[in-house]
Amino acid sequence: MPIADEIIQPTSSVPAAEPQLQQNGTTDLPELPPRPQIVEPSRKNTNGVVSGPVPHILDAATGLTPTLQKFRLDGKVAVVTGGARGLGFNMASALCECGVKGIAILDILQEHGDDAIALLHQKYGVAAAFYKIDVRDEEAVRDVIASVQIHLGSVDIMLCSAGIADSNIKAEEYPLDKFRRLIDINLTGSFICAQAAARAMIDKGTGGSIIFIASMSGHIVNYPQQQACYNASKAAVIQLMKSLAAEWAQYGIRCNSISPGYMDTALNRVPALEAQKTIWKSRTPQERLGNVDELNNTAVFLASEASSFMTGSDLLIDGGYCCW
Repeated sequence: MPIADEIIQPTSSVPAAEPQLQQNGTTDLPELPPRPQIVEPSRKNTNGVVSGPVPHILDAATGLTPTLQKFRLDGKVAVVTGGARGLGFNMASALCECGVKGIAILDILQEHGDDAIALLHQKYGVAAAFYKIDVRDEEAVRDVIASVQIHLGSVDIMLCSAGIADSNIKAEEYPLDKFRRLIDINLTGSFICAQAAARAMIDKGTGGSIIFIASMSGHIVNYPQQQACYNASKAAVIQLMKSLAAEWAQYGIRCNSISPGYMDTALNRVPALEAQKTIWKSRTPQERLGNVDELNNTAVFLASEASSFMTGSDLLIDGGYCCW
């Protein structure tokens, strides 16, 4: 885009009114604002537009500007529960892409977990460890966090992504054992993992970031499926996050959550859900499901210093679903 040498005032096809002469001999024309200064760019591309960041503000090690540098996670160690596949694995990949030195995947799926850490190590060169674990097992979680500290060096980021969903169960017919199991995994499991990570962060004294994966179901009642227990569990996760954010801010620990809308995960790509997916899309302003990588940037933002003054917040990533 060419750079203008001068600014030409717009003209009008309507004849201008004759200026009125005042008693003191002056006209009533308004005073024009001063002409703005036009600064020529020091570096131009073929179209004359400034291209690339100014060299003197780039970080010497990464080649990034100060703003982009804050999204880096160099030297950090992340723990991701439910990270063997799906949304959890995608977010784990994003953390690795942004420079974590080590990552631990906690999941009950042994084969998927082994494949996940092999791929993360091969693709990003990070130290990666898999732990087969049930997030409801307090002692096992505590032992895993201790192991991560010993073998990877620290726990700086905890991303609580493990969870389950029971849908299309009428509340009056909901089996109590299934209700308790879902609450225990989604809510109690999230607390157990967050608590273990926070203890490690407090002991080290350098703070950290704890990210919960909640849901838009913690804000609204989904339609048309009946899922009272899941909705209640995710609402509780959001309130748990806020409570922990208030308590642990004194230790430099930030707690935030991500509330996804309907995402195009493998679990949603089944014929039995096609009719419901049509309804879900019709009730979403963007008229689609989210891609499996569309939580990644939010996870990196919350894990990094880019969100350093942010704690106790829940971010809706739902294509606008909750607007209606």
